[in-house]
Amino acid sequence: MVVPLAARWVAAAVGLLLVITSANSLIGTLIVPRPVTSWLTRKVDQLVNGAYVLITKPVHSFRLRDRILATNAAAILIAQILAWLGMFFIGFSLMFWPLVHGGITDAFRLAGPGLWQIGNDNARGALEQGLIDIASVIGILTITLQIAYLPTLYSEFNRRENAVALLNARGGVPSWGPELLARTHYALGTGISTLDTLPELYESWESWAAEVGESHTTYLPLVRFRSPKPLSSWVTSLLAVLDSAALQLSLNPSSAPTVKARLCLRAGFICFQDIARAMRLDVPEDVDPQTGISVTYEEFLEAIERMRFVEFQFERDPADAWPDFVGWRVNYEQAAFAIAYAIDAVPAMWSGPRRDKRHPAIPPVRPPFGRPPDGAEDKHKPGMPGPDPAPWPAMAQRPRPAQDARGGPPAPPGGRRHRGSAGPPPGTD
Repeated sequence: MVVPLAARWVAAAVGLLLVITSANSLIGTLIVPRPVTSWLTRKVDQLVNGAYVLITKPVHSFRLRDRILATNAAAILIAQILAWLGMFFIGFSLMFWPLVHGGITDAFRLAGPGLWQIGNDNARGALEQGLIDIASVIGILTITLQIAYLPTLYSEFNRRENAVALLNARGGVPSWGPELLARTHYALGTGISTLDTLPELYESWESWAAEVGESHTTYLPLVRFRSPKPLSSWVTSLLAVLDSAALQLSLNPSSAPTVKARLCLRAGFICFQDIARAMRLDVPEDVDPQTGISVTYEEFLEAIERMRFVEFQFERDPADAWPDFVGWRVNYEQAAFAIAYAIDAVPAMWSGPRRDKRHPAIPPVRPPFGRPPDGAEDKHKPGMPGPDPAPWPAMAQRPRPAQDARGGPPAPPGGRRHRGSAGPPPGTD
């Protein structure tokens, strides 16, 4: 069938639109230093991520699932360049169609060698030759920009993971806020608390959150670059730091590094919110303080006991500190949970649901207690009693409430509704 020339020119206009769309996506993704997304990159991300969800769905072992998901970001980068080059190829082929004497096949034969830089002597006339030269330049630029893009990604990745690795050495993996405070106080069994280093920690993580928020929204595939160790994740690490700051401000308001802890919380909250919006996750822009959090009051008390086991000192009764902790955590919990669910991060404690609901939260891996200084008896070793579990007499008699059935936050992505911020039952204070 012979296609009329007018229809070929319409097809050429469509081809020009495809070339412009692909070029806009390429420039916005690789060159413009701000979050610029297009429908093309979004569709590529959705297709690749959907494929990985299907692949990992029957995998029950988290470590095996982590090894599979480690290639997710690389697959997105490869799929992006294939999508750009594919659209350029189809677009230039349609633009050649009105200029060739044969059918659409001849147009593809003319565009392909020009775009892939493998030589073409079939051009007839200045217009065809000009289009071939433009296609060649675009093909070279696309591949060159993608190659130059990779060192930037890995530089940002290394900077991110350096801080995560330092936190893992300090607070264990998977990261958990109460564990971070407990280990910082315990200080490897030296007998000298290192809580005075928390201001420096919060200051460094404030800067870290600002850098990650900027880089991961500009280069979105960075979000899915997983840590080298399966039990480590940038999401759970930041969540642990924020939880530790919230616990310090709630339990020890007079001795906590108030300004630096608040600035860290603010930077972390903005980081999670910006990245979640860049990923087009369904998180509220303005958090309702009445929403509540997923951590139950019972889990909060268990964390207090973990900290008390290493003789961590508290200024306030946990029942009085609980509302303040809820007030801090509600600001960042939903965004952190949404990101952790989307990338299937390690299921650390207090980090929300995951795709595989059968896998329980993984507690931090805890090494044996260090040897006490000066040959003192290690009262934490197996078989020896620990510190007094109830520095406040009323705490020993206070019943731990079941989850309140009233209110509660919206159900996390793919998970059940949690109602954990009801606090102690009336009449127990």
